[in-house]
Amino acid sequence: MSIRQVSSRHEAAPQAPAAQYLTFVLGDEFYAMDICTVREIIQPVAMTPVPLMPVFVRGVINLRGAVVPVIDLQARLGKAPAILGKKTCFVIFQTAFEGSTIELGLQVDSVNEVIDIPAHDIEPPPPFGSSIEREFIQGMGKVADRFLIILEPAKALDIEVMASMAPAASSALRH
Repeated sequence: MSIRQVSSRHEAAPQAPAAQYLTFVLGDEFYAMDICTVREIIQPVAMTPVPLMPVFVRGVINLRGAVVPVIDLQARLGKAPAILGKKTCFVIFQTAFEGSTIELGLQVDSVNEVIDIPAHDIEPPPPFGSSIEREFIQGMGKVADRFLIILEPAKALDIEVMASMAPAASSALRH
């Protein structure tokens, strides 16, 4: 079998469809998340702080009458809390919690674009070397000459896990 025959067979193999991802920036790193979970992108609005929340919960916003918690995604991923800038956005996305769908806002430094990433251009997360927990990473998307960290929202933004990180009211009263 010649090389030409092998390559023509490879080209004829059906390709997995590309999925669409919203790309955004946190600090100097590029991230993506499946667009299917994203409801909308808004400019920062006034937040109401909520006492006794983990450092990554910036507060809640009023989004057309609904209370939406805002998560500082950079802080949630174990980095220093983000600072609001000119390009800061809140990505409103939907997640499942106790059998229903709720909305969360993710504070990101800037939103880039929606792109298609074919399945064959997504590598598994590296076993080491990432600055965030491996279970938070769905994969590494190859786009042009760089990699995007594709988040696994079900793990990185698990409501029950995040709620368990809130300090207990009783321990706060002791200090």
